[in-house]
This record gives sequence, C-alpha cells and structure tokens, in this order.
Amino acid sequence: MKALIVVDLQNDFVPGGSLAVPGGHEIIPIINRLEEKFPLVVATQDWHPANHLSFASNHPGKKVYETVIIDGLEQILWPDHCLQGKEGARLVSGFDDRPVEAIFRKGTDPRIDSYSGFFDNGRKKSTGLGDYLRGRGVRQVYLCGLAAEFCVLYTALDALELDFETYYVEDATRALSEEGFHQAKEQVVKRGGILLTSAEIN
Repeated sequence: MKALIVVDLQNDFVPGGSLAVPGGHEIIPIINRLEEKFPLVVATQDWHPANHLSFASNHPGKKVYETVIIDGLEQILWPDHCLQGKEGARLVSGFDDRPVEAIFRKGTDPRIDSYSGFFDNGRKKSTGLGDYLRGRGVRQVYLCGLAAEFCVLYTALDALELDFETYYVEDATRALSEEGFHQAKEQVVKRGGILLTSAEIN
C-alpha cells in the first residue's frame, strides 16, 4: 500500500508566519488534489514548547540562524515557531485535513529538534510513524510539504533508512532557498529515493 505524508503544513511555515517558506501557500491546492489518490494520508506537525532550545530567543546574545552545539549535536537557531497550542502551530487554512488519518507531532522535547517525522535529530526517540505505517501495510511513501530541505528532506531520508520505497513530490514541496531545494533533491536521489511531480502519480 502507498501513503502520502504531508510534512508540517502549518501557519508559521507559510507567508505571514514566523518562519515562512517562500510560496509555501502555493502547495495547498496541489496537496488537496493529491490526497484523493491515496488510501492513507498522514501528517506531521511541529509542536514546540516555548523553552525549546532550537529557538534563538532561548540563547541570550545569539541571533537567528546562528549555530550552537547542544548535547553534542549542531543546532541551527530558529525564530520561535509552531508553539504548542498556538495559531502558528495549526495546520494551514485551506488544507483539507479530512482525509488525514493520523497526525504525528515532533519537536516536543525542549532539548532536541526534530526535523524528520520519524525520529528526533539525535535518533533517540521515535514518533511512532514508522511502526504505524508498517502496521497498515505501507510499502511506498510519498513526501510533500514544508520545508523541502529540512523537514521534508529528513523525513524522506529516514523513510529510506527504514526501507520504505520513497518518493519526493517536487511540485508539492517548497524550500527556504533554491540552493537548498537542489541539494535536498540530490540527497534523496543519492540515497535511493525517487523524484516525481504530482501529475505523475496515479
């Protein structure tokens, strides 16, 4: 069986949000149409506590996009985003979430970030997504959402690591930068993933 994984389609990641991806809102109608092609749709959701150490605001003297080392892992410092229960963390208006069978929240531990929908960045904890998909008999996963070179990429790489046949839907993702998008697609292909557009999915 195949599944569509909608990654972090949240208010803070579209224009007007605190960590907006350029053109992030443009993929909403594409993803809504994509959902009709899948027997299973799941979503991931960044869900940070206010004291999350990925926020520059929690590191006095540091600026957004600087890097620090936390528990041995390099961490980019982000603007505050996707705070638990706040408007910025909500799934975007216009996204048809009725087909979404389950939502997997990530980034809940204040000490470690979670780009991937499967594991935190240190691979210390699982979100349960992999076991859930296996339990439903899923063999192929199709990735879309925000942002292409961070959460979509790392979710795709973990899916490949877990031996799912992995497809990266180019026109249903948007990136923070064009260079980042290009590099992300290169990494997916290098690891054995497949690039395609929404029009190529039956």
